[in-house]
Amino acid sequence: MDARLNLFGSPLAAKFLRHINSAGKAIADSSLPAATQELVKLRASQINGCGFCTDMHTKDAAHAGETSQRLNLVAAWREATVFTDAERAALELTEQGTRIADAAGGVSDEAWANATKHYDEEQLAALVSIIALINAYNRMNVIVQQPAGDYQPGQFG
Repeated sequence: MDARLNLFGSPLAAKFLRHINSAGKAIADSSLPAATQELVKLRASQINGCGFCTDMHTKDAAHAGETSQRLNLVAAWREATVFTDAERAALELTEQGTRIADAAGGVSDEAWANATKHYDEEQLAALVSIIALINAYNRMNVIVQQPAGDYQPGQFG
């Protein structure tokens, strides 16, 4: 299976990806825990049906030491006992921020207030940014039907 468009071979797409990758670097260097960042990227990718990103972030998280139990339970995090209250708040914010069109009013005040209990202002900025960023990546990959399964941890730097 080939992608509809080679994002890695297009000069315009490559330039765009360099810019959004820079945004990703700023978030990665933030004080938002790396494990939380991967959980957020994985959950948004699952919701958006992005096989490429689901594959990538599952493998990157496992490579960084995340357990298979936690990775397997991300899609059912509400019923799982393996996530901290802070991670649960981040996952709720991720779901509501990803499903904006599905919920009148977007992100609820309750979800936001819960996140503010666990994250400081800079971490909240990182959390909002990573939710927006992974949604952009997901949409690009879903639109071009980027194949999933061959990603290797660290493949992009």
